Amino acid sequence: MSAFSSEEVRSPRWSLHLLAALWGFVSFLFRGLLRLFFPSSSSSSFKPIPLVELPVCPPRQIPLPSSSSTAVALPDSADTPDDLPKLTVVLDLDETLVWACETSSLPASIHEHAVDAGLKWFHLECISTDKDNEGKSKINHVTVFERPGLQEFLGQVCQFADLVLFTAGLEGYAGPLVDRIDAENRFSRRLYRPSTISTEYREHVKDISSLSRDLSRTVIVDNNPFSFLLQPLNGIPCVSFSAAHPRDDQLLTVILPLLKELSQQGDVRSLLRERFHMPQWFQSRGIPASFWSSGRQT
Repeated sequence: MSAFSSEEVRSPRWSLHLLAALWGFVSFLFRGLLRLFFPSSSSSSFKPIPLVELPVCPPRQIPLPSSSSTAVALPDSADTPDDLPKLTVVLDLDETLVWACETSSLPASIHEHAVDAGLKWFHLECISTDKDNEGKSKINHVTVFERPGLQEFLGQVCQFADLVLFTAGLEGYAGPLVDRIDAENRFSRRLYRPSTISTEYREHVKDISSLSRDLSRTVIVDNNPFSFLLQPLNGIPCVSFSAAHPRDDQLLTVILPLLKELSQQGDVRSLLRERFHMPQWFQSRGIPASFWSSGRQT
């Protein structure tokens, strides 16, 4: 009787152990399947996307290649062949070199974050096209943030290229702003909104043939590709800048090396065609090649 009772006591315990072992095996198998079909996103395997691939700009933006693909060994600017005409670099202003916002509309959190990160900034009073009750031009108060590396960028580029500013902004706003960021007068020429043209596809297009420069030695850097709609083979589409991204390093690590490389090219359009494929980009947006190839390309 005692033996029977003892066996009855031990049997349920053995069954529980067996069930626990089976449950452990099933759990292990399930976790393995999860790892197989849903890989872990832990920090050890996470690789941040390079800045130039982040969606920090409008959908129209075409990011530049990563800095690793453009930071190639380049000859010193002093070694530029004497028979090559000096490179002309046309630079956009807003969201390319600076980011500006009406002071009253600037979120305090963005300003504080940018200042804490070391972004250079200043206040600016600009003449508005609007009039007050007495017919006098209103004054707009604007806060301007310089893109990181701006002064070093301008200082280096002007050593091997002729700098031209071309903005769709009005002179009442852009003129005083450029006076602040270019106290050394490194821009040989400044062009404002009246110098842009309207086309059937976009307004405020920058026709760089109006500069009367050799287009084989002319490039335009702009965060809005439609700005160089008429000369797509001369355009460098850059990532838009704003104070919300104070760690931006595009000027010195991406654009400057590319401009140095282009300064060594007999015709910049060949390299830019291979790099950005802008004609195809415009055609994919319904703008035929005949539009920009019918002229303004010499």
